[in-house]
Amino acid sequence: MDTTQLLKGVLDAAVLAVIEQDDGYGYDVVRRLRAAGLDEVGEASVYGTLRRLYAAGALTTYVVPSDGGPHRKYYGINREGRELLAEQRTAWTDFSATLTRVIAGNPADTIPSIGVAR
Repeated sequence: MDTTQLLKGVLDAAVLAVIEQDDGYGYDVVRRLRAAGLDEVGEASVYGTLRRLYAAGALTTYVVPSDGGPHRKYYGINREGRELLAEQRTAWTDFSATLTRVIAGNPADTIPSIGVAR
């Protein structure tokens, strides 16, 4: 299965979760996502996600000087980001449980039975 499309739908949550563990700059976040098993994650996707989450108010930034190259912009999670991550964790848990039931062949368990006898 090509997981690239699946990853697009949950990249915000994955990025927030990585930054919740420790602040990081763009490539550091990419490296940590890949180390966690998300090998297909693209650098451009992560950089775009970081900028979007920052613009949405979920992340803060600060610059750290570097002796060996350009200064690095670090991202940190704030209260709004933690709230967004909590919502996304709940949504993921609900969605993945439902999809697991459907794939396992039990889709009726996912459909509310209002006035229908079984």
